[in-house]
Amino acid sequence: MLDIDRLLAELTLPEKASLTSGSSFWYTTPVERLGIPKIMVSDGPHGLRAQPGEGDHVGLGGSVPATCFPTASAIASAWNPDLLRRIGQALAQEARAINLSVILGPGVNMKRSPLCRRNFEYLSEDPFLAGELAVGIVDGIQSRGVGTSVKHYAANNQETDRLRVDAQVDERTLREIYLPAFERVVKAAQPWTVMCAYNKVNGRSCSENAWLLTTVLREEFGFAGLVVSDWGAVYHRVPALSAGLDLEMPPALRRSPEAIVAAVEAGEVPTEILDARVRTVLELVAKGMPVLELDESFDPDAHHALAREAAGESIVLLKNDGVLPLTADARIAVVGEFARTPRFQGAGSSQVNPTRVDVLLDELRAVYGEVPFAAGYGIGDTADDEALLAEAERVAGSADSIVMVIGLPGADESEGFDRTHMNLPANQLAALKAVAAVNPNVVVVLVNGSTVVLGEVTPYAKGLVEAWLGGQAAGGAIADVLTGAVNPSGRLAETIPHRLEDNSSYLNFPGDPQVVRYGEGLFIGYRGYDKCRQDVAFPFGFGLSYTSFALSNLDVALQGSVAEGTLRATVTVTVANTGAVDGAEVVQVYVQDVESSVARPVRELQGFAKVSLAAGTSRQVSIELAQRAFAFWSIRHHDWAVEAGDFTIAVGPNSRDLPLTETITVEAPSLAAPLNRDSTLQEWMSDPIGRQLIEGEVKNGQPAAVLHDELISVIGNMPMSTLANFAGMSLDHDALDRVSDAGRQQTGIT
Repeated sequence: MLDIDRLLAELTLPEKASLTSGSSFWYTTPVERLGIPKIMVSDGPHGLRAQPGEGDHVGLGGSVPATCFPTASAIASAWNPDLLRRIGQALAQEARAINLSVILGPGVNMKRSPLCRRNFEYLSEDPFLAGELAVGIVDGIQSRGVGTSVKHYAANNQETDRLRVDAQVDERTLREIYLPAFERVVKAAQPWTVMCAYNKVNGRSCSENAWLLTTVLREEFGFAGLVVSDWGAVYHRVPALSAGLDLEMPPALRRSPEAIVAAVEAGEVPTEILDARVRTVLELVAKGMPVLELDESFDPDAHHALAREAAGESIVLLKNDGVLPLTADARIAVVGEFARTPRFQGAGSSQVNPTRVDVLLDELRAVYGEVPFAAGYGIGDTADDEALLAEAERVAGSADSIVMVIGLPGADESEGFDRTHMNLPANQLAALKAVAAVNPNVVVVLVNGSTVVLGEVTPYAKGLVEAWLGGQAAGGAIADVLTGAVNPSGRLAETIPHRLEDNSSYLNFPGDPQVVRYGEGLFIGYRGYDKCRQDVAFPFGFGLSYTSFALSNLDVALQGSVAEGTLRATVTVTVANTGAVDGAEVVQVYVQDVESSVARPVRELQGFAKVSLAAGTSRQVSIELAQRAFAFWSIRHHDWAVEAGDFTIAVGPNSRDLPLTETITVEAPSLAAPLNRDSTLQEWMSDPIGRQLIEGEVKNGQPAAVLHDELISVIGNMPMSTLANFAGMSLDHDALDRVSDAGRQQTGIT
């Protein structure tokens, strides 16, 4: 263990400055004379991409073999924090086997637009779901003595100009949409590190944003770990140090440490600030040191089996016209190059060198024997599409059912740039239509990290399976679902719209040069589609099963009080498997504020539970809602606030299918604005004491016009200080001063 207080006393100023930058691409800085070792960090949201020594960052050179688990967009569809916890434990074991101290992940940025090409690394369009899932994987990794780095903090929702773009977001939107997943993970799991993003937020780079890094993250959320930069996100080292950025990666060797030394010597940066940053680095090194002495290994077969289980649980069945599961004696054919050349992960900094890869075509042949196959289309190179299409038509006529695999090429989804559309490749759609014309019994399997429009797919598919980018075992997992060995239980963690233009960010994505305005505010994902009453292809939370479920006996019990901050609601419901197959249902709880003084979403996910049930059985499930489930961020009070009134608790299998509802009444202190001279006539008249004071002045001879309901509807939104200038229509200024003074004395009105 490190004696941090002693080290801080013995470190020289240049040594301290050097510790706040790494020593190389993946390592912290050692100080050998004091016994401070270097520790290694590595990319790894869904699998380690560790490059011991000098790495090349975006390639696979030197990347050690590791299990490639399902990407975030896939595993989020499992809606299962416990599964994420188990994956986290497996990732940690692989880290321990290579003496890796910190895994850089998970990514909890919101899916503001389906065009963000890094969406495959992110969990959801919903902050509550993303936060709960992230807690699972962080808990799992850190339970084995390996650290995590929750990223990218904050408002990093596009790749276009990501190092310079200024994300202009109002505070309420930040608080309700883009910060809660980070807040939840910090408060529930205390990740060892949080990674700040490349972009600016409201004019200031995240690495230099003291409000984000210190005021919100440390002081409000209670983060006790280290803030590390995204690789290359530090633009001015000294301001970043002062703002709360502890560790710069990769290092600007000599330049950054020398700048810090000069700033301290010149008195521009107090020694206390540098010592605080160094202490945080030393604390991280101390936590990461134990793995340096380990001589452990991991079981690649067991981890592959877990990857297969996870991929199977992540698959979402979108459509089934009785064609699935495939029968044991089915005569099937397979079409689609992706069935032979699997795509199972995204490109960029998260790309894993897998220990092995399951191929769907091989997996289906292991079940059905020799299965006819046709590529059907080319990936990237489409020069042979005409011949491939003819072959696909021939193969389609030789079977009872067709399994057709289509999706996005790797070039369409990668770190560093965004998509410009949501369409599948034209040659794949042409192949699908041609195959369906020959044989209508088509099961379409989608392999994609980001959502795609399905208007030209669904009509030609009797079965539609969203397999996402399911990791190295995806081929086996898809076969498990198609054959019924696994009953699909995945549910969409993001909405699939009919058109790109339906998405609420459409008019503001990716923005103007170096600036993007989050003009849609709170209304991203299902919040936007619901508010605009837009039909969608498949709603948030949707997913089918090979069995059926029924929900009943909803009960909502309130306890605690808003005033004391202890309000709780216990939502209890009975879940029954009414079909003939064992399966799992995701019970989803949404909250709606029936009447609010501010704009709020129609409904918001505030609780869920995944319930596994044998055929014909039922279970009672209880889901706890905290006070935050009823709150909004009040700009006026600069805090979370709950308004008194009715709230509807809606329970069902997805955001657009909520058969059980119960309306509860919540008591809460008034959130009325403090009354003063600049408060409007309506505000004064809607407050009991304010109205009483004005009525008293009217009785004393002031104009009675302020009491006329018809006139209030016309001038009621005018400040009283303005109305006081209108002779005969309002209280004069002296009377307004009297009621303001009286109000302060009687009620604390200011």
